[in-house]
Amino acid sequence: MESSHWPLPGLRLRTPDLLLRPTTEADLPAVVATLSPDVASNPHLPRFPGLDESANRAVSAHQSYWQSVGNWSVDGWRLDFVVVVGERIVGVQSLEGEDFPVLRTVDSASHLAGDVRGLGWGKQARRAVLALAFGPLRAEYAVTSAWQHNAASLGVSRALGYKSNGESRQRSDTGPGVETMVQWRLSRADWEATGQAGSVEISGFKRCRPLFGL
Repeated sequence: MESSHWPLPGLRLRTPDLLLRPTTEADLPAVVATLSPDVASNPHLPRFPGLDESANRAVSAHQSYWQSVGNWSVDGWRLDFVVVVGERIVGVQSLEGEDFPVLRTVDSASHLAGDVRGLGWGKQARRAVLALAFGPLRAEYAVTSAWQHNAASLGVSRALGYKSNGESRQRSDTGPGVETMVQWRLSRADWEATGQAGSVEISGFKRCRPLFGL
């Protein structure tokens, strides 16, 4: 819930089909319902041997939310938006800034419920947070990454103007092997050249500015 001392819940990003608003604690059951088996949990959070995979994923979603709120600072923050269609939460789109006042670079991650993929909503959600990043937040670069086999995420990055920024070998999140992670980078100039910011409406940001050091 928005308060005079924590205004982030009042922030709104709107696209032609979606509303993005910062996740609240009351949203967590609906967020858990969007977690398909192919959505990876935060590897830096604990796992509990007494819980099955689904329950561990749900616990991680709760801990991740509390971590993002409790550890928020001007120098390092992660803002998780729920993606809403009508009255239904269909996924999460995150925007993160590490050492943001100096690096002016944001990272992003997202997932959608399995039954709403392929409708273009993932692209709209990413476009919304990029409009926030390169607009009011005045970022200079956006980066993101995806497994080499994640064709949907790779396609969104290409469509939004990102350029390839290398690859790395990382431990697989689905087994004991190694897989290839693909990195992408989008500059302010390349974003502005796409002209995509005009399809996103941002409201409620003014009161949030101090939390970003602006």
